[in-house]
Amino acid sequence: LSLAHARAWLAGSVLLVAAVIFASLLPGDSGPDLGDLDKSGHFLAYAVLATWFGGLFARRWYWGVAIGLALLGIGLEVLQDLVARNRTGDANDVVANLAGVGTGLALALWRTGGWALRMEAWLKRT
Repeated sequence: LSLAHARAWLAGSVLLVAAVIFASLLPGDSGPDLGDLDKSGHFLAYAVLATWFGGLFARRWYWGVAIGLALLGIGLEVLQDLVARNRTGDANDVVANLAGVGTGLALALWRTGGWALRMEAWLKRT
């Protein structure tokens, strides 16, 4: 999308993705045991990412957003096995990630797509 504040949206995008990467690669013993909430966290993180990017890209590019986020989610699970202490990749986490991507993009198609343009228009009025 043609956004007036593209640099700010890019910075926000980098921060969101970095936060997901950081949280995914923290040592397994560094935080609380989330148990069943772990899958919900995966789902929510990727739904937020997909909704965010659904607001920054035109609908015709949603397939690229879906592929990019799917690769991120799969890649981070593989990296957990390779580099994260006390962490293992989990196929169920990948499923939760992909479900989050699908839900976020469905939400973007239904309601939230292009939110960044609307936000910029609102900021311009105020």
